[in-house]
Amino acid sequence: MIKDEVYIIAEIGNNHQGKVEHALKLIKAAKDAGADAVKTQKRDNKSLYTAKFFNEKYDNPNSFGETYGLHRQNLELSKEDYKIMTDYAKEIEIDFFATPFDFKSLEFLEQFNFKYYKLASADVTNTIFQAEVAKTNKELFLSTGGATLEDVKRAKENICKFNEKLSILQCTAAYPVNLEDMNLSVITTFRKHFPDIRLGLSDHENGIDAGPLAYMLGARVFEKHFTLNRANKGTDNAFSLEPVGLSRFIRNIKRVKILLGSEEKRQLPLEEKPLIKMRKSPVLNKSKKKGDILKMSDIDFKSPGLGIHPYELEDILKKKINKDLEVDHYITFEDIDA
Repeated sequence: MIKDEVYIIAEIGNNHQGKVEHALKLIKAAKDAGADAVKTQKRDNKSLYTAKFFNEKYDNPNSFGETYGLHRQNLELSKEDYKIMTDYAKEIEIDFFATPFDFKSLEFLEQFNFKYYKLASADVTNTIFQAEVAKTNKELFLSTGGATLEDVKRAKENICKFNEKLSILQCTAAYPVNLEDMNLSVITTFRKHFPDIRLGLSDHENGIDAGPLAYMLGARVFEKHFTLNRANKGTDNAFSLEPVGLSRFIRNIKRVKILLGSEEKRQLPLEEKPLIKMRKSPVLNKSKKKGDILKMSDIDFKSPGLGIHPYELEDILKKKINKDLEVDHYITFEDIDA
């Protein structure tokens, strides 16, 4: 991946609601919106959670099961589902990958030869798991929600012992994030401490403003949660972008480099005609005869600016005019004696 190239990930998480048909619609919509990749999440819930937590009652409007474990189980996709999604993503030419949340999920995902993996904020201190993911030699994205700078440094050093293909993403692990908790300026801190690392933003804020600001600070990878309908059942849907929002999010980020343009200050070709119409040049406000001395009192400044610039006037004042001239004549250097 080129370090300065923008890469935008549509995070569908569990917004597919455990249905591959819905996942395929999300993949297509993300492609149509201009995303570079679609990412989902993989958990082996029985090995990931303690028995007590797995069996804890989970009674709320967003629940897909009576306990937290069953809720999570009902949101998982099968091996066949992953093959269908992987093949479809290849067909429509969008990257597809996942976040493994545990060792068994990593083993499961290794069947699909993904180019990328994401390490969730939950694993920013999990050096054992980081090492296993890094050893796959995939390109890695590391979210840093809830981490200190020391945590991020430790994770970077640990991962890069095995794999230097790493991007570090500023993230706040809240869903959604309040504006005052986004702390985009952390990207500047990351630039100081990780000058050779590709940086990014895992964005859990409700809107689309953070992306361009993060780009200005040095982010080039952007992850944004994505859904087809924010009213759908599921915790993530409420703060995810719908297709129109994702399209605008991508558009706004990709505009930044174009808007920044060149560092050279110069007149551009497209400015020439408007400036001629708007700028003013020195013109005579009375007729003048050959041999007269040109004085400031003989001059007005009028548009269009077809003559010399006003700043050049001082070079010809108090000199003799070498021909008869009429009112509104644009004064030039050819009109005066050298």
